[in-house]
Amino acid sequence: MLSLLGSLLGFGTSFLPKVMDFFQDKQDKKHELALMVEQAKIQQQIGEQKLQMVNVEADIRGQESLLKHDSKIVSKAAQWVINLSATVRPMVAYLLFIEFFVLTWLLAFSKISLEFYQGIWNEPMQAVFATVVSFYFGSRSFNRKSHS
Repeated sequence: MLSLLGSLLGFGTSFLPKVMDFFQDKQDKKHELALMVEQAKIQQQIGEQKLQMVNVEADIRGQESLLKHDSKIVSKAAQWVINLSATVRPMVAYLLFIEFFVLTWLLAFSKISLEFYQGIWNEPMQAVFATVVSFYFGSRSFNRKSHS
């Protein structure tokens, strides 16, 4: 009986390394697949970053091209045209601030109705105002911090 049990045990254990190798191979392949998935994610992120860099560089080159074009035009213009050109953006900003102030003042003293105020000072107008304020105050202070 013992010899039969020993034979069965010997026969069964001869397959044990193959079974262990099978499970180890399965675990290794699962690990390799997980590594490949992570590498693909990293490669995708790197590709997205490269695309962003290309877009940023294109924006920079476009802005430089516009500035060169503007300086070429200004070099040929009369002084009063240069002065007028330099005051356009600030004047638009001043007019927006004046509009906001006057409308708010008129509303505060009941010179206009709330509906009239909301009809003029609506969301698109607020977006324009916010953009102008952000341009003059946000980007200027950001540029000063980045150059310091």
